[in-house]
Amino acid sequence: MRHDVQPNALLATIAWNDAGLVPCIAQQHDTGEILMMAWMNRDAVLETLATRRVCYYSRSRKGLWRKGETSGQQQHLVALRLDCDGDALLALVDQHGVACHTGRRSCFSWEARDDTWSEIDAPRVDPATLYGA
Repeated sequence: MRHDVQPNALLATIAWNDAGLVPCIAQQHDTGEILMMAWMNRDAVLETLATRRVCYYSRSRKGLWRKGETSGQQQHLVALRLDCDGDALLALVDQHGVACHTGRRSCFSWEARDDTWSEIDAPRVDPATLYGA
């Protein structure tokens, strides 16, 4: 973060939805691989920028979700970008381990083929080993 920009100025440029959230796409910084999409609130953005460990907002838990806090599969922030409309973020990350709770490298592991969704990436880790039985 530039030292001459205040966090509130960064937050003010984001077009938050009615729930105070913004979608964030996580992309592997060196390969361009799209890993996942999750939501961020203001606190998640600030924590991510301050710690360089990616933090999201969990809508189901209604709280901050520090990527990898349970599974150990952390995302370290390389850069955080804002799209041209201000309503989506792109986190360029260094992903340690798998990104998806299903044990796959990417959450985008199914492709539309012949009127069906075909798996294009099998689980690399059993989710039970990431999160327990």
